[in-house]
Amino acid sequence: MYFPSTHWSLLARATLDGHTEARSALEELCRRYWLPLRNFIRARGYSESEAEDLTQGFLLHLLEHSALGRLDQSRGKFRSFLLGALANFLSHERERRLAQKRGGEQAHVSVEVLEDQEGLASPRLPENEEVEFDRTWALTVLRASLERVERAYVEAGQDGLFAILRSFLPGGTPMPSYEKAAEEAGLSVAALNSQVHRMRSQLREAVRAEVASTVSAPHEIDEEITYLYRLLMDRGTDFQNS
Repeated sequence: MYFPSTHWSLLARATLDGHTEARSALEELCRRYWLPLRNFIRARGYSESEAEDLTQGFLLHLLEHSALGRLDQSRGKFRSFLLGALANFLSHERERRLAQKRGGEQAHVSVEVLEDQEGLASPRLPENEEVEFDRTWALTVLRASLERVERAYVEAGQDGLFAILRSFLPGGTPMPSYEKAAEEAGLSVAALNSQVHRMRSQLREAVRAEVASTVSAPHEIDEEITYLYRLLMDRGTDFQNS
């Protein structure tokens, strides 16, 4: 079974040897998962501008410290690692601000703290904060997966067909009738039904590929997909408009 490079391995390559391809992939990762990180910081009481700055600072800190490349990639989900690392980062940021108010020396996030793998893997956070982070992460996974599917349609010159078919995705806008959509697409109802089935299969494959890059072993993929799906269904999430 093919198992893609995980974000763990990309992180190691990017931070230890400055590998250009790996670093570019990680910069894309940072862009993609900016929202769950930013939202988590906002939920901690920071203003919008503060959350933006802290998210940027946190991601830059990850990319700049080669010590991260020595973290044990077998520890599990990249989602859990990021949340734990962010919780530690914010804790030290609070210490730094308190030190500034007292007029003392500035506190800094140390490499030793980031190497504390127990702290990263098992952050002591209120359950509601962790669940909300995971839910936003799930939304991000779905959006990224949908973007993968859309790119395939655009590259094939079928962007118009994609715009029609996406209405039939779970959690989307109210579905049109198959007859109306088939007429709009210039297809028979049977052909449209086949296209809808095909796109749903493509989306499932895209979700699987996206999740595969955020876990440390193939056997974790289905478990992660089930967990993220359950989070979204608990809220009845419209992932296309959330």
